[in-house]
Amino acid sequence: MQKVAFLVILSVIIAAVGCGNTETERSAFGRAPDFELQDINGNTVRLSDYSGKVILLNFFATWCPPCRVEMPDFNEIADNYKGRVKIIAVNVGRESLSKVQRFAASNNLKFTIAMDNGSVSNSYGPIRAIPVTVLIDRNFNIAKKYIGMRTKDIFTEGIKELL
Repeated sequence: MQKVAFLVILSVIIAAVGCGNTETERSAFGRAPDFELQDINGNTVRLSDYSGKVILLNFFATWCPPCRVEMPDFNEIADNYKGRVKIIAVNVGRESLSKVQRFAASNNLKFTIAMDNGSVSNSYGPIRAIPVTVLIDRNFNIAKKYIGMRTKDIFTEGIKELL
């Protein structure tokens, strides 16, 4: 019984805090590094292709419970800010392409999902805890970096400041 209680408490803590440090860094980070990755459909994704849009760049893994919790919020943001905000989720979980494709399909994800090749997570990190979400303004400057799970309202507040 104690083991079950411990596991329940541990699960609640992980869900509330994320898979690591939860500090929200709000200082200026400089220019967002451009990158080129393949999305889960085989298309090339470049940050520089989204000039004039606010970009929400999320680093996640399918096995990360807080990451999974954020995905429906990203769907809503993608719908609510269509044409003004680009969401790019980068899988850093060292998972197979087919596993990430199944995850995206089963969760009806409506935004771009790319597979990290190691260089992107290093450019924006190092990413030591997930989820990490980087908010990038319309001129490719990093405005905010969220380490750990956040709510749709937090992301929306940051987006509104940049639109």
